[in-house]
This record gives sequence, structure tokens and C-alpha cells, in this order.
Amino acid sequence: MIDEHVNNPKSIKYYIKHYLANLKTELKNKVVIDIPAGNGATSEILMNIGAKVEPFDLFPEYFMPKNVECKRADIVNKIPLNKNYADMLICQEGIEHFSDQLKVFKEFNRILKNQGKLLITTPSYSNLSAKFSYLLFESETNKKMPPNEIDDIWMSDKSITNEIYHGHIFLIGLQKLRIIGKLSGFKINEIKYLRLSKGSLFLFPIFYPLILIHSYLTYYKNIHRNKILSIKSKRDIYKEQLLININPGNLLNKHTFLVF
Repeated sequence: MIDEHVNNPKSIKYYIKHYLANLKTELKNKVVIDIPAGNGATSEILMNIGAKVEPFDLFPEYFMPKNVECKRADIVNKIPLNKNYADMLICQEGIEHFSDQLKVFKEFNRILKNQGKLLITTPSYSNLSAKFSYLLFESETNKKMPPNEIDDIWMSDKSITNEIYHGHIFLIGLQKLRIIGKLSGFKINEIKYLRLSKGSLFLFPIFYPLILIHSYLTYYKNIHRNKILSIKSKRDIYKEQLLININPGNLLNKHTFLVF
């Protein structure tokens, strides 16, 4: 392996590796897009299980595997692939860097085949620790400053490219991921639970009763609001949102791993 983090249970790459290993038969000879590909760890895993991987990144200079080409692509603009091209797309630790996330999701939908899978991983912005850090200082964690122009503008070396890579400026929670997915033609198929957030576990007994009561009150209040809409349509949508919000797994999960 080119990246030792694929064997580290504290890294998202470890969980990506095990998830893809379980899909070895399904992915054999299938076209899988790895974007942003980074150093190529996930592309290497995909090649090893027999998938036809096509990696893209804003900075392909950092891609390490030699037996596949990583092409340059500004994902927010356009991925240079035809419509209905790929069987799966993996966006690992990327969505939180993109300024126009709805446009990116629509582009993912364009290049995926019908019933194709989209894997999204991103730092959890829905667990209790992240919510509390945002309350305190609108920051990702209680150890960091909020997004700023010193810490969150990366790799702006003009000798490599004129493009600027943004840090975690556009962190996104489960509710917003859900609606952006819906607007782009996707539906959440699975939320995978990886690693426990210790800070969230500490906050859980304090805040969960309040979250539970408030969520149900808000749900029932909105069910009876806006009489023009049918009760059934409101129940279908609001219940999905309610279940995401009160699910202890989502409130305690260290990292977000979604399969659309």
C-alpha cells in the first residue's frame, strides 16, 4: 500500500478499504471514478480488486501510483467524462472543499449510470461535538479556529497551477447532504457508522433528551402546517429528516460515510 493510513482504524481510508473489499465481486471490471484522488491510495485499492479506476484531481502532481494516469479536473466546473459513463463514483474527503456543492452533485449524477453508486465521505458536521464546536465559535472542532484565509487556502503555488484548493470552508451536515442529493437525483441508500466521537459521547446524555423532544415537536408542528400539501407527502419527507436527526448513530459518528 502506498499509504499506511489504509491500515489505521483512525483514518477514513481504513473504512474505505474494507468497504471496497466487500464489493470485490461487484466491482470487478466496473468503471469507478476516484475524485478527488489525492495521493492515489483509494485508486490503488480499486485496481487491486479488479475495478477499472479513473482518477481525477485538481492537483494530479501528488498522485503516486504509476500504472494509471490521474487527470487534472476542476470538479466544480466539469469532469471530462461522458454522460452515463461510470458504475460508481467515490468522493472521499472532497465535498467539504467545494464551493458549489449542488453543481458538483449534479455533475456526479451526469457521469454515473442509472442505479450507479455515489460514495461520499466527509468530516461529520452532524455529531454532537461538531454541533457544540459550531455553537462556541463556528469552528469544526474546539481545537480549531473557524475557517479563515490563513488556515484554509492551500496549495496556491503558482508554479504548479493557478487553481486554489480550499480547506474545510464548506463543511456540510447530513440534512443538507440529503437535500442536495435529492435535488441532484440521488437518494441516501446507506449511512455507515464508523468510529465513535468521544466528545459527542460525553455530550450525548446532556443534549439527547432535548434533541429528541424538540425534533418530535417540530415534526408534528410542521405536519399540520401548510394545508395545501398532502399529509402523506409531508410525512414521507419530514419523517426521513426526523429519523436522521434523532438517530444516536448520526449524533455520535466521528465521520460521515454515505452511500447514495
